[in-house]
Amino acid sequence: MAIKIYKRNTAARRNMSIVKSSMISTQKPQKSLLAKRIRRAGRSLGKISVRHQGGGAKQRYRMIDFKQDKIGIWGRVASIERDPVRSAFIALINYSDGEKRYILAVQDLKVDQQVISKEDAPIKIGNRAKVKNIPIGTIICNVELFPGKGGQAIRSAGSGATLTAVDEKNAQIKMPSGEIRLISNEGYATIGQVSNFEHNSITVGKAGRKRHMGVRPGVRGSAMNPVDHPHGGGEGRQGIGLKHPKTPWGKPALGKKTRKRKKYSNKFIIKRRSKR
Repeated sequence: MAIKIYKRNTAARRNMSIVKSSMISTQKPQKSLLAKRIRRAGRSLGKISVRHQGGGAKQRYRMIDFKQDKIGIWGRVASIERDPVRSAFIALINYSDGEKRYILAVQDLKVDQQVISKEDAPIKIGNRAKVKNIPIGTIICNVELFPGKGGQAIRSAGSGATLTAVDEKNAQIKMPSGEIRLISNEGYATIGQVSNFEHNSITVGKAGRKRHMGVRPGVRGSAMNPVDHPHGGGEGRQGIGLKHPKTPWGKPALGKKTRKRKKYSNKFIIKRRSKR
């Protein structure tokens, strides 16, 4: 993998970059695994609930198999592709029984490689096994928090959790954020780190590229009038005039804890993520 930085031919191209990966196949996506993706432009019942969304290039959703429940059936990696709706790459798997499915691709997965989902699968990149059968210290991803529910955690580009302990019922994993969390050792996890770890190094470079992603422009609160934002008003460039920054609706914008005190998952968290 490498990051291509464009020449500074124009102001828009200055510092713009993309990921050029040798993993990516050139073939078109599997038609039977595509679905229509309807965009709501950040609206719920016609009212804007998420600002700065709309437009963007048309996209087809790739149906990803997060459960990988074809237990004991070998599959061959037919291609590794980009997915327009997620940061990680995806892999098309041709199973020995003739079925085709998309899964999340892990780093260093190769075309024509054999993968399997099995309770005691070999500890090899791309294979999926029960957490209780994975050695301590292994990097895992696409982890089932509850058995049978499918992978729910560690799915974004470049992320990977470290398995730190396993006992009779539970296992401890260290999340990418530094949080240490309990999960069931009967759940499945994929061996390896999620692909496209250089995703965070990309420089978008120009506003038009952001519009292609479906992101509309945002206006600074300090550039608004007092009636529109708590930061607004004043002649020329001024500070916000407040002790702490606020949202357009007057709520604290930075540092305010929003997690519920009695959230059901508190009992699974052994150590909270470290402050950055």
